[in-house]
Amino acid sequence: MKQQIAQIAVVVNDYNEAIDFYCNTLGFTLIEDTPLSETKRWVLVAPPGSNGCRLLLAKAATEIQQSRVGNQTGGRVFLFLHTNDFWSDYKRYLDAGIRFVRPASKEAYGTVAVFEDLYGNLWDLIQPG
Repeated sequence: MKQQIAQIAVVVNDYNEAIDFYCNTLGFTLIEDTPLSETKRWVLVAPPGSNGCRLLLAKAATEIQQSRVGNQTGGRVFLFLHTNDFWSDYKRYLDAGIRFVRPASKEAYGTVAVFEDLYGNLWDLIQPG
């Protein structure tokens, strides 16, 4: 048997602002944006060159979902973005206004820094060692 995680849902306030952030600020690719109803869309984005897991941008539809926007993991790092050129991506993100909450450091597993997405979810930017 072979399995893999295909998508991870990220609860967002607004589809268009989330697409703008992930695609124009982080440089992700918009894979799909399909209307499902008057208020719901199927929006998939992925980092450039990725052939694995994608992010499903899911607009909060209830009060409980809205309360989770930006804090899906209770303040822990939520997503881990691997790169093969840490310093280039780090500088590009800084230039784009991305807020890093933990500066770059060299660890046993690689070079890493923690940044916030537009809603405050924490991400590790990692170049594995």
